[in-house]
Amino acid sequence: MTTEPSKDLETFPNPKPGRDYEIVFEIPEFTCLCPKTGQPDFATFRIRYVPDELCLELKALKLYFWSFRDEGHFHEAVTNRILDDLVAACRPRRMWVEGDFFVRGGIHTVVKVDYAA
Repeated sequence: MTTEPSKDLETFPNPKPGRDYEIVFEIPEFTCLCPKTGQPDFATFRIRYVPDELCLELKALKLYFWSFRDEGHFHEAVTNRILDDLVAACRPRRMWVEGDFFVRGGIHTVVKVDYAA
């Protein structure tokens, strides 16, 4: 079992594919780098989704979020990329991703994106 950062997202079969229910994750330790200055950016990510046939596996999700720590990303781009990657991995009925970035230069940024099948 790996503990290295990875962009590989794993899934498992939804135990109740005939029922709409919501799964919620909060990732309070997201880190990436500012693409302009190279300084670290910190954020809390919130993910909500209604699964279809597949659910996201949590350890792989943790390693996926960890994989951004040494990469430069604009807040808007990384939040949209995360949504795109998660949707590609589990093909949910609906998904919402929120990146709540810490204050930088006196500005607090929140980026919210969503997907509907």
